[in-house]
Amino acid sequence: MQKETEYQNEKDEILIEQLRGGQEEITEYIMEKYKNLVRKRANAMFLMGGDPDADLCITRQIYHAVEASQRKKHQPLNTYISLNAERGQEGEGTLLDLLESFENMNPEQLLIDRENTRAVQEKLRKNLSSFEQQVLQLYLRGMNYRQIAEELKKEPKAIDNALQRIRGKFLKKV
Repeated sequence: MQKETEYQNEKDEILIEQLRGGQEEITEYIMEKYKNLVRKRANAMFLMGGDPDADLCITRQIYHAVEASQRKKHQPLNTYISLNAERGQEGEGTLLDLLESFENMNPEQLLIDRENTRAVQEKLRKNLSSFEQQVLQLYLRGMNYRQIAEELKKEPKAIDNALQRIRGKFLKKV
């Protein structure tokens, strides 16, 4: 009973993340929470010759959905970035354009670009606070505002503000 009252204050999204993280006891709470809703929907869809007590089928479907959501099978498709997507600010072109531009680069140009990248990184390192550096690292790893906020135990708005400051410092220094 203590666990149920603990879970009542949490959003379903957080409970699902905890379930995916291995806290199996949350399954029972979620099942109990939505049992009446599922039964109501199932009763509204009576199937001739079907079992009127759809509890077992519904339970299996929910378990199947939870298991499927934990698989990484479709993750590349769900998180892909289109090569035709516009990148950054206006006039930068697509990712495909960027890849094609690398084909035409010679080793000298690649070395110069690498040195320029290091110079930009050094300027950012000198001009960003340690918090801004942490936010930037996590953002560059592909994390979104909410994920960064959870990782650093901050509010999403603090992350948004930090990224805005980073952008301002980057554009000013570069």
